[in-house]
Amino acid sequence: MIRYSLRCAAGHGFEAWFRSGEAYDDMREAAQVTCPECGETRVEKALMAPGVAATTPQAQEHPLVRLRREIEATSDYVGRDFAKRARAMHEGAEPPRAIYGEAAPAEARQLIREGVSIAPLPFRPKSKLN
Repeated sequence: MIRYSLRCAAGHGFEAWFRSGEAYDDMREAAQVTCPECGETRVEKALMAPGVAATTPQAQEHPLVRLRREIEATSDYVGRDFAKRARAMHEGAEPPRAIYGEAAPAEARQLIREGVSIAPLPFRPKSKLN
């Protein structure tokens, strides 16, 4: 179901629910969408703001901020040693643990070719922000 804000040719605004956008188009073309105030069938969609539910301050926090906090709380920052440490864990020379850090693009590509599971993070380490 979809709700549209509508306006008739006489300027009256109203809302109506439709099964889909296509259903609205079909009903409008068949003159089955009418203004409840004046009966006008020349109806167009009006501008409308999306309905956004009220949320708690925690839910309003940007997802990337939450992601950064989670990674920093549960992982070790290894800086420029990331490729070396990730490879060592992959080969069993170091015990596995969650790490994050920095790697040059060529280093990251080589890790992927070696089968090391890595993923880029959508933020810069805090040491690089200042």
